[in-house]
Amino acid sequence: MSDKILIVDDEHEIADLIEVYLNNEGYEVFKFYTAREALDCIDRTALDLAILDVMLPDINGLALCQKIREKYTYPVIMLTAKDGEMDKITGLTLGADDYVTKPFRPLEVAARVKSQLRRYKKYNSPPDGRAADDVIIHSDLVLNRKTHECCLNEKKIPLTPTEFSVLRILLENKGNVVSAEELFHQIWQDEYYSKANNTITVHIRHLREKLGDAVDKPKYIKTIWGMGYKFEVEEA
Repeated sequence: MSDKILIVDDEHEIADLIEVYLNNEGYEVFKFYTAREALDCIDRTALDLAILDVMLPDINGLALCQKIREKYTYPVIMLTAKDGEMDKITGLTLGADDYVTKPFRPLEVAARVKSQLRRYKKYNSPPDGRAADDVIIHSDLVLNRKTHECCLNEKKIPLTPTEFSVLRILLENKGNVVSAEELFHQIWQDEYYSKANNTITVHIRHLREKLGDAVDKPKYIKTIWGMGYKFEVEEA
């Protein structure tokens, strides 16, 4: 069965071009030029990923992303203008997993879609009998790799696919420092990273907010200045 991809962009040429490339990759595409048109599809269709333009004529893409995150955890990729740095930060904070800056090559969008779907499916596959190996416990924080669930004090914490991946990598490397660059490459694999890229920083900040973690006295994610982030090994 083909993965179902939502595209919402009021620039017809861009939306049509992305549709052509994704159709060629074998995806089933649901394309809309306004957010209001897309809302019914979001509620009625079991989507696997959404591509949203930030600047839409009715409801902006950031608000649409937020609406998706109220119910769904599938990946969201935002399309932003070249100078839209604040849009990128806001989008990531509201639950977007990635962003592509206009103008872009359609092949880049197709590659990002493939990468996000691969990662999302990897950590949402059904349990296979190795339940004990799939669960990471740190104090009152429990992460299940298979069910893609995170619980804090026995209460579910809603995480986006990217937030889940960041948390998983840090927990799997408990006691070791993981740099922002390492996190970036493990999550987005071979995509280009520069020190000016603040994507990881935004996701770390959002994770801390959801976990109720303080920057000055962190219980979970500790910043090692100039090096990266880590979870301390719990004392016996």
